[in-house]
Amino acid sequence: MVLIAAILIFAFSSNDSRIDYNTQVKPIFNKKCIACHGGVRRKARFSLLFRSEALANTESGKPAIIPGKPNESELIRRVTHNDPEERMPYKHDPLSDKEIDILRKWIKQGAQWGDHWAYVPVKETAAPEINDEWVKNDIDKFILEKLNEKDLTPSKEAEKAVLLRRVSLDLIGTLPSQKLAQEFLQSNDPKAYEKLVDSLLASPQYGERWTAVWLDLARYADTKGYEKDGGRNIWKYRDWLIKAFNEDKPYDQFLTEQIAGDLLPNPTDAQYIATAFHRNSMANDEGGTDNEEFRNAANLDRVNTTWEALMGTTFGCVQCHSHPYDPFHHEEYYNFLAFFNNNRDEDVPDEYPVLREFNDSMHVEIEKLTQWLKENTNDSSANAIRQFIRTWQPAINFTRADNIRVKTNTKENNEYALFFRKNSLGRINQVKLDNSDQLIFRYMTWKPGGILKITSDNPDGPVLKTLNVKQTKGWEILALDIPLQYGTKDIYLTYNNPSEKDTLNGIIMFNWFYFTRQFPGRGLPGYENAKKSYWNLLTANVPGTPIMMDNPQAWQRKTNVFERGNWLVKGAEVSPKVPNAFKEAMPANAPANRLGLTMWMTDKKNPLVSRTLINRLWEQLFGTGIVETLEDMGTQGIPPTHQELLDYLSWSLMNDYKWSIKRTLKEIVMSATYRQDSKLTDELKQKDLYNKYYARGPRLRLSSEQLRDQHLNIAGVLSPKMYGPSVMPWQPDGIWQSPYNGARWSSSKGEEQYRRALYTYWKRSSPYPSMIAFDGAQRNICAARRIRTNTPLQALTTLNDSAYMDIARHFAYRMEKDGGNDLRQKISKGYEWMLFKTMPEAKLNLFVNLYNKALSEFKNDKEKTCEMIGLMNDHNNAETAAMVVVANAMLNLDEIVTKN
Repeated sequence: MVLIAAILIFAFSSNDSRIDYNTQVKPIFNKKCIACHGGVRRKARFSLLFRSEALANTESGKPAIIPGKPNESELIRRVTHNDPEERMPYKHDPLSDKEIDILRKWIKQGAQWGDHWAYVPVKETAAPEINDEWVKNDIDKFILEKLNEKDLTPSKEAEKAVLLRRVSLDLIGTLPSQKLAQEFLQSNDPKAYEKLVDSLLASPQYGERWTAVWLDLARYADTKGYEKDGGRNIWKYRDWLIKAFNEDKPYDQFLTEQIAGDLLPNPTDAQYIATAFHRNSMANDEGGTDNEEFRNAANLDRVNTTWEALMGTTFGCVQCHSHPYDPFHHEEYYNFLAFFNNNRDEDVPDEYPVLREFNDSMHVEIEKLTQWLKENTNDSSANAIRQFIRTWQPAINFTRADNIRVKTNTKENNEYALFFRKNSLGRINQVKLDNSDQLIFRYMTWKPGGILKITSDNPDGPVLKTLNVKQTKGWEILALDIPLQYGTKDIYLTYNNPSEKDTLNGIIMFNWFYFTRQFPGRGLPGYENAKKSYWNLLTANVPGTPIMMDNPQAWQRKTNVFERGNWLVKGAEVSPKVPNAFKEAMPANAPANRLGLTMWMTDKKNPLVSRTLINRLWEQLFGTGIVETLEDMGTQGIPPTHQELLDYLSWSLMNDYKWSIKRTLKEIVMSATYRQDSKLTDELKQKDLYNKYYARGPRLRLSSEQLRDQHLNIAGVLSPKMYGPSVMPWQPDGIWQSPYNGARWSSSKGEEQYRRALYTYWKRSSPYPSMIAFDGAQRNICAARRIRTNTPLQALTTLNDSAYMDIARHFAYRMEKDGGNDLRQKISKGYEWMLFKTMPEAKLNLFVNLYNKALSEFKNDKEKTCEMIGLMNDHNNAETAAMVVVANAMLNLDEIVTKN
C-alpha cells in the first residue's frame, strides 16, 4: 500500500508540476519583468531576454537564477520579499501566488528556456481523426475539433447567391460576370462550386485583386514621399505583380525575384522590374538634405519591410537595441542590413539605378548587338555592355564629387546635379581606373564657349582630356577617349567659360560619370554598325523604372553597427548574416548577398515565410488571421487560434502545393468552414462574438478597393483595361498641394476614370480621399495589416462623394435602360445585379415609395433635378433623378458594403 501511494503521489506531482516556459513563464516575464530587465534596460545588469543572460552574474557578482535551486535564487527572494523597496516588480503590484509558484517550480526543474512556436521550423502536421458529414477537407477537421472543444456547432452552408458573391469578392475582388453567375446559380452539378472557383482563379481579375493586397506590403506609390513628394515612374512593378499572380508564380520564386532578381544569372527585364519591390522606399529630393542619410534610411526601411511583410516579425526596434521580447540582438540588425548596404541606390533625384524601357524594336537591336559582341569579343564584355545600355550602371553619381576647391566662389554641389558656374573646379575622389581608356558622362549646358579640362591626381596633373563644350538641348551623353589608365586616382574637372561675364550664373551640370574601355572589336566585320547601334541605344531618350542593383566588387561598402540606431555614430564593422536563432535555415552554398538572403528565406527550415503567407491569405478570406497580429508572430503577438492548422497549411504550401498560392486559396475556399452561412445567432454572440473559432462564415466590410470595384461593376461602367500607368479618377481641385512642381490632379476621361481601384494614382502626401476613408494605407512604410474602422465618414463618402454619386447615376441609367418595362422590374433587376437573388417584397416596396417621394419633389424643382443628374443631358428629367436617389440608396445597403 505504501509503495502504491508513493507511485501515485509521484505520478500526480510529475504531471501537475511540469512547467512550460513559453506558455507559463515567458508571459510573466514579458508582462511584469522585461521592461526593466530586457533588451532595452538591464537594471542591475540582469536581463531575462536570453537564457545565457538570465543565468549570468548580475551587478552583485552572483546570478539571479540558479537552476535547480529556487530558494537560493535572488529572483525568488525578490518577488517574495515583504519590503516594497526590495520586492520586485519595483513600485508595481506584486506577483500573484500562482505566478510565484510557477517561477519557483520552473527554476527547480532547471530553468529551461523554450523556443517560441513561430520560431520553430514548420513540421508536417496530421489532421485530426474526425469523421463527420460536415467535413469537406482537412481544414474542416481542425476547425471542427476546436468547435467541439468549445461546445459549438458549425453553421449550415450559405445559400448559392451569397456564396457566389463572397467567393468572387475574395478571389477577384469584384463581382463575377453575369454569364458566370448564371452558370453557377442555374447548375445542379455537384461540382458547380468547384468549377466556379476554378473559373475565378483563372480570371485575369484574380491578379489585380491580390496585387491590391501586395501593394500595401510593398509600400507602392506613384510618388517618392517626404515634403517634396515628387512623381515616381514605377507602375511597371505593379504590372509585374499582376502577371506574377495570374501565372501563379511559385511564392518562393515570387519572393526571390522581388528581393534579388537582379542577381540571378542574366536577369530578364521582368526580373529587374520585380526588384522595384525594394525601390518603393521613400526618397528625399529636398534641397540641403544629406543623400547618405536618406540612402541609409531607405536601407533601414528595406530591412524592416522584409521582416514585417514577408516574415511577420517586428524587427525594426532592433535598429536601436536588442529586441525586448524576441531573440534578436542589436548587432544582428546590422548583419542583416549588410545584405542591402551595397545596392546602387544613393538617394539621387533621377532614382538610379533604373531599368531603361525600350520598345520592341530596340529590344531586338539589343539582342543583335549582344550576339555580335559574344561572337567577336567575349561573354563578359558583351554582358557588361548590355547591362550598361539597359541601366547606365555602374556609373559614378554626381554625389561622389567631393572636396571641391573653388576659384572665386563660383561652384555649387546641390541635391540635383554637380552644378558648375564660371571658373569651377571639382574632384571625384578615388576612382578605380584599371584598364580604362574612355570616360562617358551625362551632362547639360546652356552656354556655348565652355572649356572642360580633365586631369588626374591633382588639378595640374596629367591631362586626360581637354574639351570645347557645346551647348546642349537638355541632358546629353558624351564619350571621351582618354589615355589608358591604371590604379585608383582622384579625377579633377576644371571648367571655364570666357564668354560668360557673370560669375553667379550656372553654366553646366553633370549627372553621372562612367570610366570604361572603348567599344571593343575595332577592325572586325560589322564593327561600325555595332558601335553605331550601341551609341543609339545608350543615348535613346526612354523612361526608366527604379530597380535594385549592387555595387561592383571594387565599390563595396563597409557596414557598421549604428550605435543606438544613429547612422552618424558607427560601431563595429559587421558582415552579412541572418539572426543566430534562424541560422540553420541558411544553405551552405548561399552567397553573402541578397540572392543568398532569398535562399535562406525560402528554405523549408525558415519558420516564418510560409506561416506569414498562410496567415495573410486566411486574414483576407476570413477578416482575421489565425494569428490576429499579421505584423507580429513573435512572443508579443496575439497567440494563434489554430496553431496546428496554420502549420498544416504552411507545410502543404511548401511541399504539397509547391508554393502555389492559387492551390492554397482553392483549398481554403473549398472548405465547409469557408462556405458557412454568416448569420450571428444568440449562442454565437455569447460564445464567440468575433468568430475566432469559425462556427459561421465571414462577415465584414469590403476593403476600399473592393467597394469601389464592386460599385463600378454594378453600375456597368467598370473598365476591363489592364496594366499601364496610374489613372486619376475624379476628385476636386485643391486637395493636392505641390509647392515645388505645381503638380495638379488631372482627372482622367472616358473609361480611364472607371478603371479598377489599384490603378488609381497614389500620392503619398495626399492619397485618394475615398480610399483613405475606408482604411487604405498611406504607404510611407509597409502596412502588414489594415485595421478596419467604422466611422460616419464612410457613410458620408458612399452617399455623397461626387465619384460615388457618379457611379449611382450610371447605375440608375443602367436600371432604366436594361432593367425592364416598369419601375418595380427596374429596381428588382438592379437588386439582382448586386446580390444575385430576388428582392424581398417588403424591401422593394420601400424603394418604390422612395422613388415616388423623390419624383414628386423633382417634378417641382428643376434645379434639384439638374443637381442630382449633375449636368444638362438626356438624363436630366425628374424620373431619372428619382431613380438616381434609389440607386444611391441601394448601393448603400448594408449587404452591399459588407461581405456576408
